[in-house]
Amino acid sequence: MRITVFGAAGNAGSRVVTEALARGHEVTAVVRDPARFSELHPGAAHRAGDAGSPDRVAELSAGQDVVVNATRPAPGHEHEHPAITEALLTGLARADGVRLIVIGGAGSLTVPGTQGVLAIDDPRYVPPAWRHIAEASNAQYDALRTADTKVPWTYISPSALFEPGTRTGEFRLAEDELLVDAEGNSSISMEDFAIALLNEAEHPSPHRTRFTVGY
Repeated sequence: MRITVFGAAGNAGSRVVTEALARGHEVTAVVRDPARFSELHPGAAHRAGDAGSPDRVAELSAGQDVVVNATRPAPGHEHEHPAITEALLTGLARADGVRLIVIGGAGSLTVPGTQGVLAIDDPRYVPPAWRHIAEASNAQYDALRTADTKVPWTYISPSALFEPGTRTGEFRLAEDELLVDAEGNSSISMEDFAIALLNEAEHPSPHRTRFTVGY
C-alpha cells in the first residue's frame, strides 16, 4: 500500500510512518520545511509540502492509496485546522479514489454517563489550557462532516490524553463516546493509536465515519 503522511515529523505523524513502514508499506513523509528532513524516518520518501495547498496535496496524493493528515497547528494558528481539512478534500478530489484518514481530537466525543455532554465541555478531559486546540479539532471534524465531497474519509479521535508512550497492541475502539477506564481516565499512546490507524488503512470502515481509540 502507498501511504502519504502530512505532518510526518510530528509526534503522532512520525509514529504512523514508523508503523506503516514496519508493516511493509511504501510511505511518503511530508513536512512543510525541507530542513526537517533529517527528523524523518530514513525508510520513507521525504517530500516538502503544505497540506493547506490543494495543488500540492493533489501532487503528493497522485498514485497513492491513503493520505493521512497528522498536522497540528501551532498555538495561535488553531484556525488553520478546518482550513487544512478543506484544502485536503479539494486536493484529493483530483485524485482517483485516494482515501483520507484524519488524526483528530477528543473534544467532540460524548462523555459516558453525562447524557451527551461533550468532552470539550468537561474540564476533567479538556482543561482550559487545551480548549483552543479542542475547539479547532471540533471545527476540523465539522469541516469533514459537512463537506460536499466524494473523497472517502475517516476521522479518528484519540482519547483525552494522547501522548508518546508504549506500543502494547492492546486498546479498545468506540464510535462517538469517549473511552474511559474504571477510574475515569481516558488515554491512548501514540504508538497504539498508530496501530489502530494502520488497521483502518488496511481494512477500511465504511466511508465518512469516525471512531475513537483508547484503553
